[in-house]
Amino acid sequence: MLEHVLTAVSEAGLGNVLLVTGDEPFAELAANYSARVVCNPGFESGIGTSIATSADACDGETEALVIVLGDQPLVTAAHLRALVATWDGEEGGIVATSYADTQGPPVLFGSAYFSELASLNDDSGAKRILRAHAERVGTVTFEPAAFDVDTPDDLARLD
Repeated sequence: MLEHVLTAVSEAGLGNVLLVTGDEPFAELAANYSARVVCNPGFESGIGTSIATSADACDGETEALVIVLGDQPLVTAAHLRALVATWDGEEGGIVATSYADTQGPPVLFGSAYFSELASLNDDSGAKRILRAHAERVGTVTFEPAAFDVDTPDDLARLD
């Protein structure tokens, strides 16, 4: 499943790819996709800490961060390219995926939000940042992003 997501990211041509992990070794897998592994020692505290780790890992030349979750196997390279194409190129721009009457990942954040992303420390993800800057959020509809794999039953439904 993670390989599918990494393939989509690689094929989308997004630039530098960071694979944020907890305590599992993914160096070999990441190398197959020219991704850099960044360890999140606080992963047990929730997805917010992984988002914060990715924002902290961005250098000063990074214009935007596209957050793609490893448990969304139906995300495609075409959708990721659509997020980038919809972005206005401004550091204050955000482009979220719209699905199932919500906005969420994959989501692109311009560099103006890196410090807010780096402050996330719980399991709520970046939803509060999307809500706080709703007037800046563009969307790309992609209903398959609503499917994520959290249980063995979810994984079985994927087949």
